[in-house]
Amino acid sequence: MTIETLKIKEELRGLIDDYASLGDEKRISEQMDLFTPDVTYKVYMNDFLAADISGRRQLEEEFNGHASQVKTYFTLNGQHKVNINSNDATGVSFSQIKMIRENDGKVFITDYSVRYNDTYVLNDAKWKIKDRVGYFVIVETRNIDN
Repeated sequence: MTIETLKIKEELRGLIDDYASLGDEKRISEQMDLFTPDVTYKVYMNDFLAADISGRRQLEEEFNGHASQVKTYFTLNGQHKVNINSNDATGVSFSQIKMIRENDGKVFITDYSVRYNDTYVLNDAKWKIKDRVGYFVIVETRNIDN
């Protein structure tokens, strides 16, 4: 493995970590800078296609709408495996995401176990996410009121 390959892998890992950190902080407009303008973003809840979004503007609207319903996000990234091909790459990453919501005066936490399949491109000397498919494999919600 070359130094250049290691550098790219580190940059791509930074990209997915930045995605998680900015999302947790609800810094959605900054998070959008991690995507290409023509991004595609799909979400599967088990086998059900829950979202199919095209373009950064639509993605930002979706993320802002979702963030308005969530009190707190907490994301922990796990494995990240990539295949690099010059100015593009593919990757698989795994995340544990916790979301706190309030509904009818009750507080709920939802735990998500997610696998992301990504396509990355080098755009103006920065790696960006071009296509992302999130597979929400395990979803568990419970009340956390005391």
